[in-house]
Amino acid sequence: MGNADSDIVFQSYGRCCNNEQFFIDFYDRFMGSSAEIRALFADTDMPAQRHLLRNGIMQLVLHSRGLPDTKLKALGKSHSRTGYNIRPEWYGLWLDALLATLRQYDTQFDESTALAWRRAIEPGIQLIRDAY
Repeated sequence: MGNADSDIVFQSYGRCCNNEQFFIDFYDRFMGSSAEIRALFADTDMPAQRHLLRNGIMQLVLHSRGLPDTKLKALGKSHSRTGYNIRPEWYGLWLDALLATLRQYDTQFDESTALAWRRAIEPGIQLIRDAY
């Protein structure tokens, strides 16, 4: 993964992450992708959850920039079958929802931005998913 990807992603996220509506729309989209996923968030404090998401995406971005994987390994543990039981196949839906929401909010988003996001954060997502 080139540094160019992580720069593109860092800047793209910067254009979106100060807008709380970005995170609201992400969860609307993600929860809309499956009844099972919607059920996961039934009793969730969503403002707190959006704050966790903001940090989680940043951890994926920072990991792509060479930060150690300590925080992602902790996310993997909390999301595993002994934690929140986030099934491996749901991560694809999560990434699809993220890319669709980035496309909506990042004024400079295009296909090369989408590819940069995939290349940058898929290794980190895989690390979380592998802990299942």
